Parts: sequence; C-alpha cells; structure tokens
Amino acid sequence: MTYSEEIKKIRRKCFLSQEAFGRELDVSFSSINRWEGGKSRPNMSAMKKIKEFCEKHNLDFSVLEELWMQTGKED
Repeated sequence: MTYSEEIKKIRRKCFLSQEAFGRELDVSFSSINRWEGGKSRPNMSAMKKIKEFCEKHNLDFSVLEELWMQTGKED
C-alpha cells in the first residue's frame, strides 16, 4: 500500500468527498486530489492535521505515518 492509498482509505472510512475532506483539514480539494493521485505528498503541517483528524474519528494513523516516512527517505 502507498501513502496515497492510505489517505484515500482514511477519507472513505468517514464517507467524505475529497472536497469535504479538504475542508476538514483546511486544505484545498486539489491538494487532496494530488495526494491521493500520488502527484505530491502532504507536508509536515498537513500530516499533523491528518493525525488530528484520525484521532478525532478514532482511525489508525500509524500506517499512513510509516508510509509517509518511507516515502520521505526516497525523495
């Protein structure tokens, strides 16, 4: 699994569109779209927002965190 797939999984578990998920995280729809498409990855600030979202909704953040860390080493 990739960080892109994990972000999509988190969003879908809460039955949110990309636009609604972006509003929850205070980022643009296009950011969510690029993350899920693997065209870009969330920065540290966005990852903190995703972590807070996961904690609020009782979702596992550890998989995304690990995948994001691994991807960062390749850049």
